[in-house]
Amino acid sequence: MKIGLYGGSFDPIHYGHIRPAREAREALGLDRLIYLPTARPPHKPGLSPTPALARYVMVELALLAERGMAVSPHEMVERVVYTIETLEHYRREQPEARLFLILGEDSYRRLDTWHRWREILEIAELAVLERPGDGGDPEPSAELASVLAEAHRRARVHRIANAPVAISSTEIRRGIARRSENLSQLVPRLVLDYIDKYDLY
Repeated sequence: MKIGLYGGSFDPIHYGHIRPAREAREALGLDRLIYLPTARPPHKPGLSPTPALARYVMVELALLAERGMAVSPHEMVERVVYTIETLEHYRREQPEARLFLILGEDSYRRLDTWHRWREILEIAELAVLERPGDGGDPEPSAELASVLAEAHRRARVHRIANAPVAISSTEIRRGIARRSENLSQLVPRLVLDYIDKYDLY
């Protein structure tokens, strides 16, 4: 079995989170792709995100029609949950599965800032999503570049040639605050209805 794991704050989830992940699932032949909204994003310590339960519900609503893609509450706890801990959890639960960590190019190039980052590469294969502006990301450190080169040699890094979606959650929140039109092109309709009902932004 092949399982993809995709973490983030998803504040809110939008098509830039969904379409590339759908393409990654198809390209890698994943049996399941699991979204993991985090209650306390470890890489954004100063961020005050929308309540975790609301973000979880929005992901659930966004994925209702997506085959093989679901959401897990595993990181919905009142402490920072590091990616390595989540990977260890799924390794215990599915010892025979191949685990794929879905991440963007920016995170890939800064992987050495993650907690116990070398162990991540031993537990999971990396599926790197393209996104607009990738060329502006800083180059990885020499140490990380060396480790990633070895991971490439071992076929533990997969580049997903998806069609990037030029959307950010920050822009979505600003658009909602301005009552912008046509956000249904960027965010699933059920998610927009939920945001409107609870006046989230």
